[in-house]
This record gives sequence, C-alpha cells and structure tokens, in this order.
Amino acid sequence: MVEEQKHPLLLHPNPNNGVANVNERYGGDILLENMSETLSIFDRKRETWDELKKVWQIGGPSIFCRLAMFSLTIITQSLAGHLSDLDLAAFSIATTLLIAISFGFLIGMSTALETLCGQAYGARQHHMLGIYMQRSCVVLFLCAILLLPMFIFAAPLLKILGQSAEVAERTGLVARWLIPMHLSFVFQFSFQRFLQSQLKTAIIAWSSAVSLAVHAIISWIFVYKLGVGIVGTALTLDFSWWLSVFIFYGYVVYGGCPKTWNGFSWQAFTELWDFFKLALASGVMVLLENVYYRLLVIASGDAGSSHAAVDALSICVTLFGWESMVPLGILAATGVRVAIELGAGNVGGAKFAAKVCMLTSSVIGLIFFALVIAIPDKLALIFTPNSSVISIVRELAVMLASTILLNSIPPVFLGIAVGSGWQVLAAYINIGSYYLIGFPLGIFLGRVMNFGYMGIWVGMLGGSVTQILLLATVTNKIGWEKEVQKARGKHFLTNKVVHD
Repeated sequence: MVEEQKHPLLLHPNPNNGVANVNERYGGDILLENMSETLSIFDRKRETWDELKKVWQIGGPSIFCRLAMFSLTIITQSLAGHLSDLDLAAFSIATTLLIAISFGFLIGMSTALETLCGQAYGARQHHMLGIYMQRSCVVLFLCAILLLPMFIFAAPLLKILGQSAEVAERTGLVARWLIPMHLSFVFQFSFQRFLQSQLKTAIIAWSSAVSLAVHAIISWIFVYKLGVGIVGTALTLDFSWWLSVFIFYGYVVYGGCPKTWNGFSWQAFTELWDFFKLALASGVMVLLENVYYRLLVIASGDAGSSHAAVDALSICVTLFGWESMVPLGILAATGVRVAIELGAGNVGGAKFAAKVCMLTSSVIGLIFFALVIAIPDKLALIFTPNSSVISIVRELAVMLASTILLNSIPPVFLGIAVGSGWQVLAAYINIGSYYLIGFPLGIFLGRVMNFGYMGIWVGMLGGSVTQILLLATVTNKIGWEKEVQKARGKHFLTNKVVHD
C-alpha cells in the first residue's frame, strides 16, 4: 500500500517534545483556515493602503487648493486694513457675504461634473470628459450672470439689511470690482473637477501654489507699498484668481490631457437642461451646507448676545470655515472615487472607497477635535488679544470641537451622493435637517427657552445629527448594482449617439 502523501506544513512532528503531527492532532483544515485568514488580513490591509493612496492623490491636492485659494482673500483682507477701517469693513462684508454665496453655490454646481466625468472616466469614455467640462462652463457661466445683480446692487441691498449708508456704499464699490473674481469661479471649478476626475491632481496643487505666491507679492507691492486704494486691492484678487484659470487652460488645451480634450465642441450646448438640473441640486446641496453655521453669528446677534460673545462666535465660525476645507477635499475625493468605480462596474470597489473615505475623514475630525480642546486660547489669539473674547472662545471650545467632529461625517455621504448622482435627494435632506429642524430648534432653545447663543448652537447641532442619520439611512439603501447599470448605460448610450 502506498502511503498517503501529506503536505509538509501539515505533517511535521516535533522531535523535541514528541508531540504528534499537527495534521493528526488539530486537523489540516484548521491550519489552512488560519493561513487563509492571515493572508486575508494582509490583503485587506494592502487594499486599504492602496485605496488611501488613491483618496489622498485626489483629496490632498484638493485640500491644498482650497486652503491656498481661500488664503488669497485672507491676505487681501489683512492688507485692506492698512487703508482704513471703512475699507476693511467694506472688503470684509463683500468677501464674507457676497463672495461666500457665489463661491458656495458655484462650487456646489461644479460637483455635478464630478459625477459625470468620474463615471465616464471609469467607463473609459474619455472623450466625453472634455464635452462635460465645456457643458459645465456654459451652465455655470449662465448662473453666474444671474447672480450679478447681487454684486451690482450690493449697496441698496445692504442698506435694506441695516448697514450704515457709508459702509453700504463702500461695500457696493468693492463688490462691483470683485465681479471678475466671481466670474472666474465658473472656469476655476470646472477645470479643477475635470482634472480631478482623471487623477491629474499635481497641476491643481501647482496652480494654487503659483497663484498664492504671486498674489502675496503683488498685494505687498501694489497695496502696501504703492497704496493703490480699495479698487486696486480688489483688482489684485481678481488677477490672482484668473491667473489660476489661465494656468489650467494652458495645461488642458496645450497637451496636458490628450485623451480627454479633443478641442471645443458644439456638443457643449446640448443637453444643457439635464446638466442644469443635476448642477442646481449640487449647488443647493453644498451652499446650504456652507452657510448653515454662518447663521449662528447672525442669530446670536439678534438674540441680544454681547458684542464680545458675537466676536467669539465669529472666531469660532471662521475656524470652522478654515477646517471645513479639509472635509470638502475628502468630499471631492469620495465623489471621484465612487464615480470611477461605478463607471467601471465595480460595486465592491465603490463601497470600499466610501468606507476608506469615511475612516479618513473621521480620523481627521478626531485630530482637529483634540486640537481645539487642547489649545482654544492660542487659536483665539490668532484673531484678537481681547481677554474677554478669548475667555468666551475657551468656553465654546467643546461646542466648536463637537461641531468639527460631527461635520467630518456628512461630506463623505455627500461625496457618495455626488459619485452616484443622487444630489437632488441630498439637497432635500440638507434643507430638511438644517432649515426645518436644526435652525428652528436653535431659535427655540436660544430665544424662547432663553439659553442664548449656546441654545442656538445646540439646536443647530441637532440639525447636523439629523442630517447624518438621514444620509446614513439613504446610503445604506442604495441599490449599488442599479447605480452601476445607470452609470455605464448612460455613458455607453452617449458614446453611441456621439459616434452615430
């Protein structure tokens, strides 16, 4: 009889203790299962690391770009303070109110391009990316034109809102000269989404870095040294934003995207209504997210809070705004990664990308949570030496840290919405959570129950919790296979129509 051959890993007696072979005592299947589990854990770690690299390949430059371009305004605003208190107030109102609305709405609308370009890139319909990008420029430009009255008639609008005539008139002057910056958003955001979707992220970071460096130099020369006045100050900001646009344009048109840019096409003027509907939902979704906590300062002032309290809340909201550039970058990465995987027909890849993005954003939220709790005084000193304001900021540290932590989660869900194409539903969830639940609850706690600005903030946090629960519920019920069929069917149908 021939002796049964066994794998040496399963039959290896130990001469030192005389123990029977592993196969006889434990069973070879158990050892094979343990080996399989070890290999599986190793594979999962490797897959997670590979996905993290993909996420940060998109999210890293996106975060840097947002911080750098946001810093252009901060530099100009700080230099405007050297002109006069009136000029500083006018420039601050124009940028924190009018530009914030324009920025939030148009950057939100541009996320529709992430959905379409990401899915087309995943489906290998590369020629469609250039058409989608041009279509985005057309739709966003028309919407930017519709927003122009907000800049042209800024002075009378601010007077209606209660600003003094002197400040309102000066702000109106600044607003009119910031119209070129407002129009640059159309092309800035469209080019950026177009490049992100095909993972050409290095040019995004370089463009932002060059614009920031140039802006710092020309601002120092023209505003600080030559004293060009408030109009010249606004023009330096216009120039720096358009510089970034021209860098993108040169890269795309002159050979940087050979597969996805085939020149200007009349197809950019087709199917504009469908693109507009998707873009409008995206614009509303992001705008409502962007301005929600800004209402805290207004509501607290109306609720009779002290001047120091309102100043402290303004500092907290500003810090929250700076930090929110990070989860917004993760939102972009989530949208692109999910769209690419769905376009490629990879349901598992889309789900895994979403999980890794959620883990990444949550860890970042925890880091900033700990930072705010640890050094609230030092963060407040960046803005003011006033001890009363710093003391209130210290009291608000837990609320600010909790807000930052909670708001590290929704951007990932919104990124999934962008990648899957259900921005309309996400917009409704934002409206319901923030403006039908959170803000009314805050007003009730702050004014009716007399808890002041703390009550308002707690109520608004309730809106954030509601949003997270609703988005999580909807995300868990996504028919991922159906989304794959929609994504691939849409782009292959478009491809057929184009070539026919």
